Amino acid sequence: MIEIINLCKSFNGRKVLNNLNLTINTGETTVIIGRSGCGKSVLLKHIIGLLKPDEGQVFVDGKDITRLSNKALSQIRMKFGMLFQGSALFDSLSVWENVAFGMLEHDNKKKSDVIGRVRECLSIVDLRNVEEFKPAELSGGMRKRVGLARAICMKPEIILYDEPTTGVDPITGDAVNDLIRNLHDKLKVTALAVTHDMTSAYKIADKIAMLYDGKIITVGTPDEIKNTSDPVVKQFISGEAEGPITRGGEDHG
Repeated sequence: MIEIINLCKSFNGRKVLNNLNLTINTGETTVIIGRSGCGKSVLLKHIIGLLKPDEGQVFVDGKDITRLSNKALSQIRMKFGMLFQGSALFDSLSVWENVAFGMLEHDNKKKSDVIGRVRECLSIVDLRNVEEFKPAELSGGMRKRVGLARAICMKPEIILYDEPTTGVDPITGDAVNDLIRNLHDKLKVTALAVTHDMTSAYKIADKIAMLYDGKIITVGTPDEIKNTSDPVVKQFISGEAEGPITRGGEDHG
């Protein structure tokens, strides 16, 4: 579904992505792990065409989106749903207006059809009778669910999750993980999540990829990542701060 080839991106002379390669298979949930500031969100922005690479290609469903016109790119983006970090709901809009935002922007459906679809999506994420509430009236976990309902409202083929458990307590985070796993099983979508929360990564992933020094340095199943012998991956997943992270004889600090 998504293939990234030799992707490079620099900001102010600093290479954030450095010949990065990754394949995301149709129907799988791939989780990208890595330290804060390593470029995970930058990678997501390239996949939906919000950033253009300095070099390299991003194929979505066989099309290199780095070469598309704005109109063609807009069509590709219709394949995506996204759960933003912090949910990114519009405070001035009601829950139903937030969930329906994409439909109201792009579809000419009757209001009754839109509200029907909103209720269907809210039901999928286990929310009912909240359509008229404002985001400020909801708990953090409920806001995450509304964000998920919005992400699936347009029936996307691909869902992107940016730090899905950030900003909620561990119990709510576990419920969000269950919900993401259930959505994958119900909707059969391709999904890509970025996180530094290993509990979340192990629970939702079919494959885990680690981003380090601008590259994907390993890809494996959750069990393969747990049992890795790679010193960089091992240090990250164990959360040990002591000693420099070294790989291939280099000291990266």
